[in-house]
Amino acid sequence: MHRLYEDEDITVFWDSEKCRHEKKCVSGSPRVFEFGRRPWIDLSKGETAKIWQTVASCPSGALSVVYNHGVTLRLDEEGKRCLALLEDKVIGECDYKDEGDCRNIYHTEVSPEYGGKGIAKRLVYKVTEAGERKGLKPAPTCSYAVKVLG
Repeated sequence: MHRLYEDEDITVFWDSEKCRHEKKCVSGSPRVFEFGRRPWIDLSKGETAKIWQTVASCPSGALSVVYNHGVTLRLDEEGKRCLALLEDKVIGECDYKDEGDCRNIYHTEVSPEYGGKGIAKRLVYKVTEAGERKGLKPAPTCSYAVKVLG
């Protein structure tokens, strides 16, 4: 399962398949990371710097974090895409199609001047999470999505 948790400043990614449940996150920021709560990560319960430190201590790499740099995501289920927006300007896109019980991400792109900021990863996770919530398994053919979800 792939999840992202966002606030205005940061996005925290969680890959359940990598998680070894060593609870470094829970002991590092118990108000932010609470296993009994749904959702189990609530970024509003902690300070960005402390959350970043806690995520950095994850021994399995199941958790990662990026700054949002003012970029918001908009999932367009009807158009089968997710857009990355800086103000009103589209700076990235992730396109997908649902095939049977799978969600195929076949294209992910971010404008070169915005590369290296985790925007493409945010797009892939957003599309994957929305599919998983509908019972669809990720089945990407986009090389970037394959790498991120690998």
